[in-house]
Amino acid sequence: QVGTMLCRFSFRCRVGVQLRGRGLSSFLSDEHEQVREMVRNFAESSILPVAAELDRTHAYPGAIVKELAELGLMGMNVGEARGGSGMDSLSYAIAMEEISRACASTGVVTSAHNSLYCAPVDANCAESQVDEWLLPFAAGQKVGCFGLSEPGNGSGAGAGSTTARDA
Repeated sequence: QVGTMLCRFSFRCRVGVQLRGRGLSSFLSDEHEQVREMVRNFAESSILPVAAELDRTHAYPGAIVKELAELGLMGMNVGEARGGSGMDSLSYAIAMEEISRACASTGVVTSAHNSLYCAPVDANCAESQVDEWLLPFAAGQKVGCFGLSEPGNGSGAGAGSTTARDA
């Protein structure tokens, strides 16, 4: 028998039993709950108090990014052998939610670094490139980015027409 889970977010899905009034965190493993708690505590104590000022002044959260690196959050999905934390995708999603809850722009910096830089480099770089192009980024010593600035593209990365060629 399939019931409907109703949680505080008015989210409905099919599960084996009917559950009422339980938040999603009750479905997290102990490990994922520890990630959520650690990142939430950090976000509330270190990001939230300066978030409005960062937004008002359009400042880059450099000091916060260094602290995120110390917590292992700047190379979350990169394996430990390649300088990252080796966390799974759910841990990453939980961390991004908690960071972004405190400051959306800090969440974007962290997400772009992890998803748009570290992930493709980790998946595609040759072993000879790891030391230069992955290790310092996965450890948070350098911050990766994603450039989307070609005229006429708007926000669609797939619309790009620039190609690289040997000069």
